[in-house]
Amino acid sequence: MRDPCPALRPQPDNSRQVTCDHGPARYGDPVITWREGVVERLETAWSGAQPMTVSVDDEPVRALAYPQVVGPVEVGAKVLLNVSALARGLGTGGYALVVARTDVLPPDPAPGPGHLVKARYTPLQTMVLGVDEQESEHHGALADADDLGGMPVVVADVHSALPAVVAGLRHAAERAGAPPPSVAYILTDGGALPAWFSRTVAALREAGWLDVCVSTGQSFGGDLEAVTVHSGLLAARHVAGADVAVVAQGPGNLGTGTRWGFSGVAAGEAINAAGVLRGRPVASLRVSAADARDRHLGVSHHSLTAYGRVALVPADVVVPRFGGGLTDRLADLGAMVAAQAATLTAPVGLHHLVTLTADDALHAALAATPVRLSTMGRGLDKDPAAFLASAVAGLHAFGLLD
Repeated sequence: MRDPCPALRPQPDNSRQVTCDHGPARYGDPVITWREGVVERLETAWSGAQPMTVSVDDEPVRALAYPQVVGPVEVGAKVLLNVSALARGLGTGGYALVVARTDVLPPDPAPGPGHLVKARYTPLQTMVLGVDEQESEHHGALADADDLGGMPVVVADVHSALPAVVAGLRHAAERAGAPPPSVAYILTDGGALPAWFSRTVAALREAGWLDVCVSTGQSFGGDLEAVTVHSGLLAARHVAGADVAVVAQGPGNLGTGTRWGFSGVAAGEAINAAGVLRGRPVASLRVSAADARDRHLGVSHHSLTAYGRVALVPADVVVPRFGGGLTDRLADLGAMVAAQAATLTAPVGLHHLVTLTADDALHAALAATPVRLSTMGRGLDKDPAAFLASAVAGLHAFGLLD
């Protein structure tokens, strides 16, 4: 097979490079593959992110910069790239990441409040103003905040569920003749840390489908920054005035094919946070009819582990009942999903089973989203069950609103 980009392969004459085999690492071995390059072309940017083509050893490489981190980048700029994931054949959206310009320093940030450090103790640690810290104008509102007032909190494993949940919320509102609810996205730190990496968030914000993004934990770049998922949820309610919150990691979830080695374990902890703060936890199931891996067919083992073993407070587990035209062909899958989900609900588990119909009207609502739906490289046409399962969680969340 032809190497797609020889410039990313290890260079034996450069001691800074790390080899790209998968042998055991030793203490002190390099862990980042570095390259230098020159910006050839800027692509169409989205909020907080600038894609570009960089020439590395006369080979074009797709790269991505966050201008708020590295400063403005223009054609001809010399840049330092982290290409580790690309050299290993991993995803990261298919980009090398711009670490810094090597020809000019960006301007210093303006003096101001904020001492909340994200990506802590890494060379690119970022200092922001946390919505919950003492210097924030919202500190008083959050200092003793302890209650979400019954706000529905939809929890999902993967980032691709976000637009489908919001589509379900809006579809339910339209059916009821009501205005769309105000939606806050709580970004956890299991996937991409910069909120700017997500074109989904940028497009939903631009379309008015998402009212606020709150980055929590080590993630950053949201409209509001928070220390924990707990304070992020409270900020969504008491600062942003959201009607509904959706909690999910950023793009690029991590899995290892083991029971516990996946970043979506945090979905169970998010259910706990919503319950402890007296919200209404809603568990969105990760479902697929097209995944080639048995552990993700029907209800993914990620959902079964996170909700069945990690979540310690009751949640509404929303199960799609496929039917009504196009979705009739998913009836057999629906039976499998119902049986798998039953293990999470009483009397076996502690959660409440909620079954809602996923029909052609809901499918049409998903097709009308302002972003391209994609999960694990599969769109709505290839794996409709994945998005319908997330959308019915949005339907149920709307029904919980007063």
